[in-house]
Amino acid sequence: MSQFSEISPFDITDNLFELIGKDWALLTAKNGDGCNTMTISWGGAGIMWNKPVAFTLIRPQRFTYGLVENGEYFTLSFYDEKYREALQLCGTKSGRDIDKVKETGLTPVFDEAAPYFEEARLVLVCRKLYAQDLDKNSALVENAVLPFYGEDDWHRMYISEIVKVLKK
Repeated sequence: MSQFSEISPFDITDNLFELIGKDWALLTAKNGDGCNTMTISWGGAGIMWNKPVAFTLIRPQRFTYGLVENGEYFTLSFYDEKYREALQLCGTKSGRDIDKVKETGLTPVFDEAAPYFEEARLVLVCRKLYAQDLDKNSALVENAVLPFYGEDDWHRMYISEIVKVLKK
């Protein structure tokens, strides 16, 4: 029996700046019958096109990028501090090289749309609506943006509808 309850995106009471920038999240997508996950610490949430949305960014060289590109849904999941080591591993190792689920000991849950982990305390199930590559020509304040792209490895930004929120 799941420990999660479904809530409205408008009932999220956590500080999203802390959730994403300080606590980090796992972005998880299907990989055949399994899944792959990566840690994110950039992004946001808000309203776009009259829908609750999440803004996520993935560099094309990340293994999870291809999974998100080829799928319609992914999840963003948030954890208590005791899972920091698992999030650290998922942000520094590639799913091309290791089985992150096995290495972290996290328990995958295969939702009808996209996988997440039982250990999470909050899960956003997201459906992609829009994607656009960031690039140097769009940087309005170059010295604030360009230092993050020294190797010209710009992110792709996804704007995704939050279709379900699960909370413990």
